[in-house]
Amino acid sequence: MDRIIRSRETLTSKERIARTFAFEEVDRVALGYDTNPIAHQNLCKVLNLDPKDRFTFLKHIGVDHTGARIPYIGPKIYADIPDRSRNTEFGAITKYVKNPYGGYWDYCDFPLLDVDDEVIYNYPYPDPDDFDYEACKQNVDYLCEQGFAIHVGGPGLGDILNTTGMIMGVEQALINICTEHEPTIHTIDKRLDMQLKRTERILEINKGKIDFMWLGEDLGTQHTPMISMDLYRKVLKPRHQKFIDLAKAYGLPVIIHTCGSSSWVYEEFISMGMNGVDTLQPEAANMSPSYLVDHFGGRLVFRGSISTAGPLAYGTKEETEKICKETLEIMSKYRGYIFAPTHEIQDNTPPENTIAMYNTAHSFR
Repeated sequence: MDRIIRSRETLTSKERIARTFAFEEVDRVALGYDTNPIAHQNLCKVLNLDPKDRFTFLKHIGVDHTGARIPYIGPKIYADIPDRSRNTEFGAITKYVKNPYGGYWDYCDFPLLDVDDEVIYNYPYPDPDDFDYEACKQNVDYLCEQGFAIHVGGPGLGDILNTTGMIMGVEQALINICTEHEPTIHTIDKRLDMQLKRTERILEINKGKIDFMWLGEDLGTQHTPMISMDLYRKVLKPRHQKFIDLAKAYGLPVIIHTCGSSSWVYEEFISMGMNGVDTLQPEAANMSPSYLVDHFGGRLVFRGSISTAGPLAYGTKEETEKICKETLEIMSKYRGYIFAPTHEIQDNTPPENTIAMYNTAHSFR
């Protein structure tokens, strides 16, 4: 099978996403899509689609939501480094590491590792004014015309542990956050303050057009929490709460990306007003679809659970269909499910398996 087979649909994507967050019946399961560039190109080649025409692709496979984009137009803050790529929002440095299937941009040369406190304290970030809000508005208007549900943010919005690790190294970031190292807490707050102000301006200029907010925070290894509940409540929770409160001020549901074994914090999320959780790696401890549904079904919307390290990457088309159907049957018990991969679909994933994955979702009722 080298094509996507869509069943009859009676809802728009905005209606489908809204009903999903309300745990109401939908015509078909809501769909999300995350992929590496090479995996995306491989899939588009089989589907005979232009990999650069992203929105045509998303509409073709039936993806229901995409993000409000906002270009950076401010001054150059971070110096270029030969043979490296640099993030424009917080200066993380990556290098391209090849593998047999393509390659991956991996973090390296951490700019805040082994530096003086003064360097950490004064580390620069963009100003909220350094973004093109009019271009964002035009992008959102276009997405509305195309029929997409729209999220603001993504797995990096409001993120503390992961992003700090990207610029400081994971070990040092965890030590500094655990000890509440003042320059580190200051640089975290400076970055989050910029994100919060920028997000509020995006919501205001696109009032009534955004469908949900998407936050991020990696909180688990494959087997255990990365931090204690006490540390979460003391350092991370009040900072995450600011973003949740902003979303609620605009009447929006909130979902948060949490890699690894993260269900230990989900009750806390619920008490904070969080509406959903993303990624949901089924191999991790207490993260299987059945565990999540039994403990949080009907109280949290689930996005993900289709492992990028399971049959999708290593199995047959039939094995992919089987695990997708099983996951859909479990996750749909209380409704409130957005069918999506647990991470970006990786370069070693056969395109026919990805097609089988989405066709299984389209055929599920």
